[in-house]
Amino acid sequence: MKSFPKFSELRGLIELAKQEDLGSDDITSRLMVAEDAVGVGTLVQKGVGIVAGLPIVEMICQVYDERLRVEQIPGLHLEIIEGRFSDARTTPLLRLRGPMRSLLSAERVILNFLQRLSGVATQTARYVRRVQGIGAKILDTRKTLPGFRLLEKYAVCQGGGFNHRMGLYDGLLVKDNHLAHIATKDLPAYLSGVVHKARTEKPGLFIEVEVDSLEQLREVIKVEGIDVVLLDNMDCPTMKQAVEFRNKYDGMLQLEASGGVTLETVRSIAETGVERISVGAITHSAPALDIGLDVE
Repeated sequence: MKSFPKFSELRGLIELAKQEDLGSDDITSRLMVAEDAVGVGTLVQKGVGIVAGLPIVEMICQVYDERLRVEQIPGLHLEIIEGRFSDARTTPLLRLRGPMRSLLSAERVILNFLQRLSGVATQTARYVRRVQGIGAKILDTRKTLPGFRLLEKYAVCQGGGFNHRMGLYDGLLVKDNHLAHIATKDLPAYLSGVVHKARTEKPGLFIEVEVDSLEQLREVIKVEGIDVVLLDNMDCPTMKQAVEFRNKYDGMLQLEASGGVTLETVRSIAETGVERISVGAITHSAPALDIGLDVE
C-alpha cells in the first residue's frame, strides 16, 4: 500500500485513540494553560531511522481541534521527508500551531501514531538492506495491531518492503490447518478443485499454498493456477532443495519463505533462491522510533 489511507478510512481509529486518551477532559492543560493561549510545536525526529505517517498529523488535528494548523518547515516539504532515512537525530519534520490546550491534548496521540509507523518503516528497511543485491522481496503479514493494518502496511512500503494480502478477503492462502484432513497423495486433486472454484469466482485472485515438507511440494507443484508456494519453517538446506526442484519442474512458480525469519537469518534465506520472504517481525516486533514534540 504505497498511498496513504484516506481520512474517511482512519477517522474512526483516530477518534477511538482520542477518546481513550482524552476522555471528557484534559485536567492538567485546563488547570495550567489559559483558555486563549496559542502555542507552536515542532515535531522532531530524534532517532535514527525512517519517518512514516506524517499525513496523519493533520487528520488528528482535525479531530481534536480544527483551529490547529499543520505547517511545513521551509525546505522540508512533506513529500521530501516522508519515507526518508535520517541519522541526524534532531531532524525537524512539521510545525503545529494553534490553541495551546488542544496542542497539548493531541500531542501523545500524534506521537503514538508517528512513532509506531516510523518504527515499522525503519524495521522493514533493516530487513530490506540485509537482502540487498540478491533480489528477494521482503513482505509483511497479517500480524498487525488491530485497527492499524492499513497504516502499518503503508509503513512497510515506506521502508522498501512489499505487502502480502491485506486480509482474508483479497487472497486465497491455503495453510496447513486447511489441509489437515487431506493426505499428501491427494493434494493435487483436492487443490485443483479449490483453485478451479477460486478462479471461477474471481479470475485474477492471488492464490498461495503452504507446504512444510518437500514431499508436499512435489505434490502441490503439480497443480495448475497456483501463484506462490509458501515454504513454512524450512531450514536453508531444505529450501535450497525446494528451489532446485521448482526450477526443474516449473520456473514460473514463485517460492516464499516464512517462519522464524530474523535479521540474522534473512540473508541466508534469500541466498537459497526464494523470491519472497514474509516477516511478521517487521510489524509485530518493530520498536518505536523516537519522535518528539518541542513546544515553544
